[in-house]
Amino acid sequence: TYNEDAQQSEIYLNGENVEYVIRDLVVAEKVSDVAAIKEVRDFAVAQQKKMGRHRGIVMDGRDIGTVVFPDAELKIFMTADNAVRVQRRFKEMIEKNPATTMEEVKANLEMRDYIDSHREVSPLRKADDARILDNTNLTEKEQFQKALKWAQQLKLVPSS
Repeated sequence: TYNEDAQQSEIYLNGENVEYVIRDLVVAEKVSDVAAIKEVRDFAVAQQKKMGRHRGIVMDGRDIGTVVFPDAELKIFMTADNAVRVQRRFKEMIEKNPATTMEEVKANLEMRDYIDSHREVSPLRKADDARILDNTNLTEKEQFQKALKWAQQLKLVPSS
């Protein structure tokens, strides 16, 4: 969900905002290991496909456009300069855990990128038909506006 007042996206589970919980460095350090387990990926992909069976869903993840919804009408592959990614992630993490260091965040991102790109099950890769959104110099709102424009061009949502 995009919270217009807070100018940020939020993730809810059973009605509870879990954005900060799932973005914690302790969780982030385990995500790639868990995602590499075939049975976990199979279950997660089945659940994601079930959620999107009626279309009209926005979903993010490292294999959404290649594995989960390879026939999606609009696929966006988001990228950013690594230094900017580290800085953004550090800013998120420091709010939750002031003891977090920039080096920890950088190492975690690099490790996740490597593991996710090289795993056997559902590796991170750009779908051939995905549009690239380099958000290095964009705010969340600007990213949203760009994605919305693409969706409008494809007539997936009405133009305002």
